[in-house]
Amino acid sequence: MPVEVRVPVLGESVVEATVGAWLKHEGEAVEAGESLVQLETDKVNVEVAADQAGVLGKIARQEGETVHPGDVLGVLDDASSATPPPKNSASAAEPGAASAADSPPVSAAESVSASEMDRPHASPVARRLAEEHGVDLAGVEGTGTGGRVTREDVERHLAPAAAAQATTAPAPVVTPEAPLGDRRETRTRMSRRRLTIAQRLLEAQRTAAMLTTFNEADMSAIMDIRARRREAFQKRHGVGLGFMSFFTKAVIGALQAFPVVNAEVRGDEIVQKHYYDIGIAVGAEGGLVVPVVRDADRKSFAELEREIAQLAEKARTNTLTLEDLRGGTFTITNGGVYGSLMSTPILSLPQVGILGMHKIQQRPIAVDGQVVIRPMMYLALTYDHRIVDGREAVQFLVRVKELVEDPTALLLE
Repeated sequence: MPVEVRVPVLGESVVEATVGAWLKHEGEAVEAGESLVQLETDKVNVEVAADQAGVLGKIARQEGETVHPGDVLGVLDDASSATPPPKNSASAAEPGAASAADSPPVSAAESVSASEMDRPHASPVARRLAEEHGVDLAGVEGTGTGGRVTREDVERHLAPAAAAQATTAPAPVVTPEAPLGDRRETRTRMSRRRLTIAQRLLEAQRTAAMLTTFNEADMSAIMDIRARRREAFQKRHGVGLGFMSFFTKAVIGALQAFPVVNAEVRGDEIVQKHYYDIGIAVGAEGGLVVPVVRDADRKSFAELEREIAQLAEKARTNTLTLEDLRGGTFTITNGGVYGSLMSTPILSLPQVGILGMHKIQQRPIAVDGQVVIRPMMYLALTYDHRIVDGREAVQFLVRVKELVEDPTALLLE
């Protein structure tokens, strides 16, 4: 009996999704629990699995279509309902070929070509990139979850060919008849996540009275601690000692001193949060995501480093859950990992504060009347001026600076 494959409930506040790549073709056999199709939401991508074994009889919604919870995506038929393909007379006529009576019946699923049966498991972005460059995904090594091919895998596969072409291609001879430059255009549908990111950034610009204040921090003390303790920390806790745990601790100390930065505007009320769920912005394949470290004030340096590393890995492999992204009272974003020297981060509504970290750079500064070279980092705090005054914002950032420059004070917070 045919069974309809429907869009599942995607989570709180997620009311629609975009159909991504179908992982199975019509007529292809499916095992119970096997993924059929990918759905892109504004927060995470999910895969819809088959509730029972059978054959994918019909695909009702194509890639790129918008769907809602409960919509029919396709129909799953019983495996017994698949019809055998026509006999191949040419092969039957060959000497030694088995007769039709001696051969077991072949289902429609079994008649699918080998290329379809071996269709690589890849993200929608990776598939589009592969199609643009004519790359066979079967030859690309997937580093994602379960061998999933990601955009980075395709780019890595393309890199050697591009480098070889650049070094071996002769210099082009331009003639009057030859076109000057490459004026091709490529149009790519924006993912559901990218559309939502765009909408929320515009919403933040229109809704909040955003203002950014800057300061700089001397990173010498933290870098000295990391240099002296990194190896022992790694051996004891099984995780590296990075910068994020220090900044998370410093932010919590500043939030405790200036609690209005840990609040939100809800109608005509200010909702004060008495817990510290810190969002850590991570650049992922489909766009920026902000997984949340919950109750960060109760976690040790090792626990923070371990959880941040786990969330970053889940973001890179596209395995974050809606629970990983829910809520958050304050956000930290680190543009320095990409080389950014200074920026003005945009709020993640309904939060009223976000801290921007930047590249550590050796710069001359004055210390006790002497010019010395120190590893310096610019810090940026964007805040919602509707409820956070400039005085509080500046003092908040100064407190972060003080705790970063004197890490031992973090133990007293």
